[in-house]
Amino acid sequence: MRLIRDIVEAEDLRPAVATIGFFDGVHEGHRFLITQVEEAAASRGLASTVITFPKHPRAVMHPDFHPELLTTCEEKLDRLAQTGVDCCVLLDFTPELSALSARQFMEVLHRRYAIQVLVIGYDHRFGHGRSEGFEDYVRYGRELGMEVLPAEAYHLDLSDCSLPVCSSSIRHLLHEGDVASAAYYLGYPYFLNGTVVSGFQVGRRLGYPTANLQVNDSRKIVPAYGVYAVRIEVDGRAYGGMLNIGCRPTLDNGDNTTIEVHIFDFDRDIYRHSLRLSFVRRIRAERKFASVDELVAQLHQDAETAHGMLWL
Repeated sequence: MRLIRDIVEAEDLRPAVATIGFFDGVHEGHRFLITQVEEAAASRGLASTVITFPKHPRAVMHPDFHPELLTTCEEKLDRLAQTGVDCCVLLDFTPELSALSARQFMEVLHRRYAIQVLVIGYDHRFGHGRSEGFEDYVRYGRELGMEVLPAEAYHLDLSDCSLPVCSSSIRHLLHEGDVASAAYYLGYPYFLNGTVVSGFQVGRRLGYPTANLQVNDSRKIVPAYGVYAVRIEVDGRAYGGMLNIGCRPTLDNGDNTTIEVHIFDFDRDIYRHSLRLSFVRRIRAERKFASVDELVAQLHQDAETAHGMLWL
């Protein structure tokens, strides 16, 4: 995938079919839309392009807004590259850009980025005020020499699917701790990237040594408090494990939230190493036990449950 970060890099772009959006998480609905772009491009002999933004547009316009992200910008670009799309335009969303009308914005896409065909998501609106709709876009496109196509909406084929396939639904599921359903919507397990930092060494004394994770980007959503079966990538190798997110009430940890992972069949010092945690399923909610012995007994049971979920 060719990545375009500024207008100079866009000087020799091939004419393209494109779509536009923030694409947080690059979930199944996003990929369904991108597939439509790729098919339209192939049928016309054009390149396929995704136009996205490094920062959430709302955060640019309202500095007090702090978005909860499914993917950082670099993670998003990596997921977009995996779709097979030819090009990604990473467009800085500025107050000046936000002031453009829909027609003016479409002219920027057409003149600067060689967009010949624009595929519009079923619920997408752009331009100052966001008051115009698909028929307006078609008219502007006709005036500019740009074809505008409606995207087909994506429907997840699950009998118990009650939420629309969108980034906000996935955020809701993660806040509920339902990482398994979030994975259905995403099309891959939700993950956190971070660095192992020093902890309290309590897990080792309980027979379950843990790596204490500091997430690389504080804007990434951390799922609900609880114990999870997870897969871990460290130093190029994959492992299974169980993870606790919470404030360790049995150990009187106060309000200090920690993310601690016990890696199965692992006994190495990985302090300051990078980790990726991929969530498989929630085992249980966090709770306070009557004694440390009761906590240890539960940890034995959690480890057994996690092994079963991971097929170890």
